[in-house]
Amino acid sequence: MPVARKARRTHPLVKRSAPVVTIVAVLIIIWYIGAVLMNLSLVRGGFEREEAPYTTMELLEGTMSAERPLLPAPHQVVGAFIDGVFGYAPTAPRSLVYHSMVTLSATLLGFALGALLGIVLALAIVHSRVLERSLMPWIICSQMVPILALAPIFIVVLGAVGLQGLLPKSIISAYLSFFPITIGMVKGFTSPDPMQMDLMRTWSATPRQVLSKLRWPSAVPYLFASLKVAITISLIGAIVAELPTGAEAGIGARLLAGSYYGQTIQIWSALVAAAVLASGLIAIVNYAERKVAQRMGARS
Repeated sequence: MPVARKARRTHPLVKRSAPVVTIVAVLIIIWYIGAVLMNLSLVRGGFEREEAPYTTMELLEGTMSAERPLLPAPHQVVGAFIDGVFGYAPTAPRSLVYHSMVTLSATLLGFALGALLGIVLALAIVHSRVLERSLMPWIICSQMVPILALAPIFIVVLGAVGLQGLLPKSIISAYLSFFPITIGMVKGFTSPDPMQMDLMRTWSATPRQVLSKLRWPSAVPYLFASLKVAITISLIGAIVAELPTGAEAGIGARLLAGSYYGQTIQIWSALVAAAVLASGLIAIVNYAERKVAQRMGARS
């Protein structure tokens, strides 16, 4: 009888990363195809203006290395991103690190303000039926107007009262980020089972004790789920707030400068910097969530 071969075990990390790697590879292939198709007429026009003979290979290579392409190839974007991060001092005006730190400061302040406002509003809504009926519709309606339309209004109004620089951008970030935290925390604070609430009343627990012993622990999972959404929205708000101000620093400023001078590679590298920044912020929230869960007795 042949000896049965031992089944190979796949490492858990490989199982988790294989779908992501596959999707990323497919997207990169589609990206390269799109770069060739979109830049083809641009490069062909350049060869024809120079009246120089060219081969198909030279045409394809031109689509991958155009100075101002309609759609830059992935390797061009990665090269510009690496150069922007490591090619200059972190305090240099052309450094992506410098611009990312400017945007990050507004993001974190706006996120903190939005989180505080969202939790306070959720507490008020949960403990007052009148506030629930009066506040909740306005909170929902506040997100119906696009932030691109509201950002210039905020900047002008806040500038008229003497608020300039970091604070207006942070207020716009807070305006976007408070909403998911408010909705998530309302759901979290009302998630305890009615029997648990009845038991707390049987023990003559005060509203503060109900909040600290029952409502708040039940709301922690909802809190971190909301924070992950809010931190990314806060970053978007900080970038959008930099656009109408004509800011000289920040990821939004890099996007503006790239659009003014037709530097599409610069625009895409700034977008990559924003994506990396958002990933790092979400990773920090994930780490805090694991630590809080461990402190609350959850198994790792």
